[in-house]
Amino acid sequence: MSWEIVWTRPAVSDLRRLDRQVAERIRQAVRQFAVTGRGDVRKLQGSQAEWRLRVGDWRVRFVYDYEAAVLRIVRVLPRGRAYRD
Repeated sequence: MSWEIVWTRPAVSDLRRLDRQVAERIRQAVRQFAVTGRGDVRKLQGSQAEWRLRVGDWRVRFVYDYEAAVLRIVRVLPRGRAYRD
């Protein structure tokens, strides 16, 4: 199953702050996960709907919308800050 990818404003803002190579690596990992379902993905504890995709030292937090077949990217944060919300 292929998912549509929707980036929230905070996620886009997070990407803009990154080095271009790192941002492109993250975008590529998200696209690959949306198409193939492959990646280091885990459900976040304490959250009903949020998941994370690990890309090196970066974490992509996202939510599945099963009805619309959408991956809503919530944030892109370094490992140390990704779980503080």
